Amino acid sequence: MGILRKAKIIDIKQIQALINSFAKKDLMLPRSLNEIYENLRDFWVYEDKLKILGCAALHISWDDLAEIKSAAVISSSQKKGIGTELVNACFKEAKELGARRIFVLTYKPEYFKKFGFRKVKHEDLPHKVWAECINCCKFPNCQETALLKNL
Repeated sequence: MGILRKAKIIDIKQIQALINSFAKKDLMLPRSLNEIYENLRDFWVYEDKLKILGCAALHISWDDLAEIKSAAVISSSQKKGIGTELVNACFKEAKELGARRIFVLTYKPEYFKKFGFRKVKHEDLPHKVWAECINCCKFPNCQETALLKNL
């Protein structure tokens, strides 16, 4: 049985490999090592026997708004509740930090709808959210769905 915990520096290369394995299949956006180092404190990991089986990041975007980013679980460990634990950890942390709303940009909207997220227009989110998009390899033809949840 694994453990859910905040990410550490030693986890960074495994986190990147996990995220980018899904990015290669066009299931999520890739993340550079630099980006993960800079945002390490945002990440939660699910670890079992020194192997990272899943990750998710909670990023504070603006005022009372947070984002769940880079949520991924290795294929062989999916459907075991690891993703749910990671998302719930992000919810709990967001509440503790004072966020009242949380959003995701995802290629898998049905997964997040199970947690009470609802679809919104990209334009309904603050412009600050889109600062990262300018550097995205998919900009300006984003196919991600914007979803929002009130906490």
